[in-house]
Amino acid sequence: MGYDSLQKFIKVLEKQGELRRITQPFSPHLEITEVTDRVCKLKDGGPALLFENVPGYDMPVLMNAFGSMKRMCLSLEVNDLEEIAADILSFLEAEAPNTLMKKLKMIPKLRRLANIFPKTVGRAPCQEVVLQGDEVDLTKIPVLTCWPLDGGPFITLPVVITHHPVTGKRNVGMYRLQVYDKNTTGMHWHKHKGGAAHYRAAEHRRERLPAAVAIGPDPAVTYAATAPLPDDLDEMIFAGFLRQEPVELVQCVDVPLYVPAASQIVLEGYIEPGERRREGPFGDHTGYYSLADEYPVFHVTALTRRREPVYPATIVGKPPMEDCYLAKATERLFLPLIKKTLPEIVDMNLPMEGVFHNLAFISIDKRYPGHARKVMHALWGLGQMMFCKMIVIYDREVDVQDLGAVLWRLGNNVDPRRDVVFVDGPVDALDHASPLPHYGSKMGIDATRKWPEEGFTREWPAVIEMDSGVREKVDRIWDRLGLNNDRSR
Repeated sequence: MGYDSLQKFIKVLEKQGELRRITQPFSPHLEITEVTDRVCKLKDGGPALLFENVPGYDMPVLMNAFGSMKRMCLSLEVNDLEEIAADILSFLEAEAPNTLMKKLKMIPKLRRLANIFPKTVGRAPCQEVVLQGDEVDLTKIPVLTCWPLDGGPFITLPVVITHHPVTGKRNVGMYRLQVYDKNTTGMHWHKHKGGAAHYRAAEHRRERLPAAVAIGPDPAVTYAATAPLPDDLDEMIFAGFLRQEPVELVQCVDVPLYVPAASQIVLEGYIEPGERRREGPFGDHTGYYSLADEYPVFHVTALTRRREPVYPATIVGKPPMEDCYLAKATERLFLPLIKKTLPEIVDMNLPMEGVFHNLAFISIDKRYPGHARKVMHALWGLGQMMFCKMIVIYDREVDVQDLGAVLWRLGNNVDPRRDVVFVDGPVDALDHASPLPHYGSKMGIDATRKWPEEGFTREWPAVIEMDSGVREKVDRIWDRLGLNNDRSR
């Protein structure tokens, strides 16, 4: 069953040897980032870190909690992400058309869908301490200033909750918040995101948009806020599906919204229509600083928290970082959904070095001339895949998880003039290379074996492979040769 708190998740991490407690004093101004960045660069992402001595603050800081594939599995309580990937596909297919309730009644075999809807409670740990009005002071939270040129301290792991002002549809997303002063922050809503759509609708009506920010709910809720879900799927229902029991929600004290009751800290407030303030720069997951720009302003009217909260945060920068593992989890969990639309896809790799949206390696079961190009364009039409700047398509036998293999095939199989496609379209807001914000070019590369029907009239050579009998003979005596331990060269 789901974790009842972040504290419970911390205990599990510690029991599994996945957490280190840091008792030496480290400041949230750059120092915690420096330690965490070094750990993130260790093999397999290093351990999670609990900074217990943060000078000037009364709460510890949790870092790198999702920063390895093992911890991603622990956060979702599975041994392997592939365990739930197929179930997620069934769940999303049940959600998409008509009403979710009707679909759920039609799928009794999926027992885990029976008890996933959020549950409202009257009392909550996140409201053990309630501060309103002038009592609100964001500077008492150990919010990180991550990098030297950052515009200020940023809340980096927030779960932001809004409702559409007309439809009432809830959106739960993760959007960074720059802390300006004791009761205002920036709201970094990219125009492609759900929260931004809610704000545009409220602005059109010249209304304030109520918002709540949950910091440190249980891990399933945090992951759900980052997941590329269909527009008609409620993230709280998806989190209930992941944790196999309902997310408990409590009504906010100052705005008409509900937040995860298990949260460590909750910020409540509103965003005014038409109000903008300079936000950034911010050292971002691209490894570069995202540029300062005008963004909406979040006014915090209430701050509620546990009596003894833990402040969870993350840092982004040159990969690998913690967010790379969140992205890899999404790659594996949502691949079945992509394959449902494009069944010819065999596998997909969004390499960490490509920072999610810059590069994709795709293997396909090639069935007809031009098939690779069809897949490229289809992927650019699928949700957040529209942001992918470079898509490379390979034949089915290529292991796209092996970077050496994909680069070798890329160098050998591609004639640049023939096999490279350029298109224009939307790009990620953080893409600093595009000539215009949000709009630029994308490249597709066909690295498959070329067919005569595609105009290739030469003979395509065979890949070098050893005779299977010889290989088996050497396999049988290999250990006796002792060459695995040869250090002479």
